[in-house]
Amino acid sequence: MAARDGRGEDVRVAVLGTGIMGSAMARNLVSAGLRTTVWDRSPAATAPLSEAGALAAASSAEAARDAHVVITMLPTADVVNSVIFAGGVAQALAEGAVWAQMGTIGLAATTEIGSRLGQLRPDVMFVDAPVSGSKGPAEAGQLLILASGPPTAAAAVRPVFSAIGRKTVWLGEAGQGSRMKLVVNSYLSFLIEGMAEALQLASRLGIDPAQLDAVIEGGPLDAPLADAKLHKIVRGDFAPEFPLEWALKDVDLAIAAAGGDRLPMLEALSRQWRLAVEAGHGREDISAARLALGSR
Repeated sequence: MAARDGRGEDVRVAVLGTGIMGSAMARNLVSAGLRTTVWDRSPAATAPLSEAGALAAASSAEAARDAHVVITMLPTADVVNSVIFAGGVAQALAEGAVWAQMGTIGLAATTEIGSRLGQLRPDVMFVDAPVSGSKGPAEAGQLLILASGPPTAAAAVRPVFSAIGRKTVWLGEAGQGSRMKLVVNSYLSFLIEGMAEALQLASRLGIDPAQLDAVIEGGPLDAPLADAKLHKIVRGDFAPEFPLEWALKDVDLAIAAAGGDRLPMLEALSRQWRLAVEAGHGREDISAARLALGSR
């Protein structure tokens, strides 16, 4: 049965960008009964989604043309600009549609594209809604959505966000979501590097990772994310859930957003993770930060 909006119309949604996160979102939208059209720069990425019930579009503009809500889950601001503006999506958006920009592209770029859309298409609502969570939560429809934008957009995106997230937090005007995401990802980055370096020290001191896990488990230092990455590192499993190169991008966006304020730990982390990416670990999971510290 198709999901309907507050006016009783079938909800039509488009997902532009079907990588790790976008493909999981699209599957959950289809499962929720929303008419879902998908597009990706790599046509092969949409083939499995077509088999799952999504409609594959030949172009981004075609995908967006009759959608009530258009989601972009693209890796960088340059790609977003290329798809939305150079690719004709802004012109193709239906009157009254919502563009939900859900990738992490930074504060300056978010402000710029929101303003540009407002000038070109004042009849379209822009929602800045990056997500917190990686592959597992995305597949389970358990993302935390950090939404910001016009209050009138909330009702339009509710069935869409309900299908892909466990919770949506509305933070104010567009841009606030991106601000919060940079702060949240900074904290996440410290957790990951802290776990990687603790395991490096444990290896040097002859401590079994299982012993470290047992000591931390159930106590005030027991962070679920760090625990999950500890086990991933111990297994030698660096299959990407959140690729290290995108984590580095987010760290650099946070540093840029701080302006003149010094963030010495993030700056050091950026240098360290850049070495890991340059060593060939960028497409691996963020837990591959451990590989840049020496032998395991």
